[in-house]
Amino acid sequence: MKKLKALLVSSAVVLGLGALSTTANAQTIGYVNYKTVESNYEYAKSAYKEIDTKYLELQQYLMDKEKQYKNIDSPINKKNFEDQVQKDFKLKNDEFDKLKLKRAQEVESNILQATKAVAADKKIDIVLDYRVIFTGGVDLSQDVINYLNSPRFKPAKK
Repeated sequence: MKKLKALLVSSAVVLGLGALSTTANAQTIGYVNYKTVESNYEYAKSAYKEIDTKYLELQQYLMDKEKQYKNIDSPINKKNFEDQVQKDFKLKNDEFDKLKLKRAQEVESNILQATKAVAADKKIDIVLDYRVIFTGGVDLSQDVINYLNSPRFKPAKK
């Protein structure tokens, strides 16, 4: 049974490599440096700046509450204050986590959408991450950046 699985997997790899080499001969493989695209995409920059601002607001909230805590004399009041701050902070932190996830998903979705559009425009069948290409292929990174930052790009609504 294990030999059969190994044979099937190796056959699939050989067939996949054969298909890739056929495609590679047709010059239809492109690649993208995701980090470069992300760091040059204006919406991503503003989204990450928004996240940083919200993070600093959370830090400031904790520092303010710490100052207030030091001015409380009664142990009972301190305990109540701690409980309330923990509840408030958890809500704020959950909102922050949701925002961070939402912005990351938007950026990723937009980059994928733009990559597909650029690949279709350039008649590229396969787009890979630049780290898996040793030689050949077409670098689409700058084209994707230009498309993302252009007025032509319209993000898909979710």
